[in-house]
Amino acid sequence: MEDRQIVDLYWARDERAISESDAKYGRMLHALSYACLSSHEDAEECVNDTYLDAWNAMPTERPTYLGAFLSKIVRRVSIDRFRHDHRLRRGGFGSVTEELTECIPDTSPGPAEELEAGRLREALDNYLGRLPRERRVMFVLRYFYAMPVSDIAARMGLSESNVKVSLHRVRQGLRAFLEKEELL
Repeated sequence: MEDRQIVDLYWARDERAISESDAKYGRMLHALSYACLSSHEDAEECVNDTYLDAWNAMPTERPTYLGAFLSKIVRRVSIDRFRHDHRLRRGGFGSVTEELTECIPDTSPGPAEELEAGRLREALDNYLGRLPRERRVMFVLRYFYAMPVSDIAARMGLSESNVKVSLHRVRQGLRAFLEKEELL
């Protein structure tokens, strides 16, 4: 079923929207959540929460790309779950976010922070748009999908060392770019 048709089911409040979403995107959403949580049970709960959040969001949202819309939700839900479960522990998805803390400032929600987050998002898009495709893909796989360096290396036919060095250079470049844009 096409995304537009599934979104129409959500808008019609037809429960088939959830089963159709799961049939089309369930494996991808589970993999994304599992990358954050390293637990199939927790990932399954986050995917279910994603469908509920999508169900509740649809009366005001009409996404063109349902997969991207659901991915964004499952990522947020999974990160929230990870933070809740691992407040004092390190490792897993936390190591991925730690890599970015040197480049991207932590902002707590509030009106000024929301504006700053929007500027940061725009700057990040600009920076990533200037990167060669290979480095941009590495960045997204590592920091959006939380893919391990070994998996990125295997997927791209590179050595782990090459991927680590490339990601390090991208982070250094991002930090310099954000400093130039006066966002750090």
